[in-house]
Amino acid sequence: MNWMSNVVPPRIRSFLKRETPENLWVKCPESGQLVFHKDIEANLYVIPGSGYHMRFPVKARLASLFDGGTYEELPLPEVPTDPLKFRDMKRYTDRLKEYRTKTGKPDCVTLATGQLGGLDVTVGVQDFDFIGGSLGMAAGEAIITGMEAAVARKTPFIMFTASGGARMQEGMFSLMQMPRTTVAVRRLREARLPYIVVLTNPTTGGVTASYAMLGDVQISEPGAVIGFAGARVIEQTIREKLPEGFQRAEYLKAHGMVDMVVPRADLRNTLVRLCRLLTKQPSQPALPPPVSEAA
Repeated sequence: MNWMSNVVPPRIRSFLKRETPENLWVKCPESGQLVFHKDIEANLYVIPGSGYHMRFPVKARLASLFDGGTYEELPLPEVPTDPLKFRDMKRYTDRLKEYRTKTGKPDCVTLATGQLGGLDVTVGVQDFDFIGGSLGMAAGEAIITGMEAAVARKTPFIMFTASGGARMQEGMFSLMQMPRTTVAVRRLREARLPYIVVLTNPTTGGVTASYAMLGDVQISEPGAVIGFAGARVIEQTIREKLPEGFQRAEYLKAHGMVDMVVPRADLRNTLVRLCRLLTKQPSQPALPPPVSEAA
């Protein structure tokens, strides 16, 4: 017999019952360690024990990157919402409404400008929580807009990638964003402005096949999965077992596809040094470690 439900009167029971938030504790995907969510937020969403880099919310990432956590979001261009009138289990327009309500963003790319180590920079961040960070017309236009803003402002452009690839609901319109963003990267080159890519977990598909691998410097967060086709698809195609750690950041660095693997706590200082070096600005003392919004 459950004395709480069968003996204690309902009004008293309501006082005894405590509501526990669902996200109070977070389990590390690698070690299984349970960590208090406030500790993870204060540690830039990195598990303190294992060093596993969890998904970094866009606002928290931007706040930890810019000087004093101060930045200005750039307006995004409007694009046709559903050019193919696509429907799978639900209408594409309904799916977009759902994710826009969930994330508070019109699509998966956020653009911001501000100062990093005293230098003006333009930044783009892809949000995997918005339909897997998939590359569609809105994301492509946003990235191109960010690069054009960097050219107009004469600032470096830093792109944080996180994507499962092209957005299937937009078909060929999605695939066309690959050459379009590649052309925008060439405009940065012609303007002799630095283009730095930070690859986060995961960066795959058509995003990897376009702007994500065209940076002047390719940085990755530890343990990030980076590739075009999935490892299982490759194994089934070549009928061979892939090496340990295949498509992980550390494996790609060892094989020359990534320039450096940088822990999140060191990323801001690394980006400051690179931006100053590539714009021929004098170096400055190391900045204090970034602090998350929650700290």
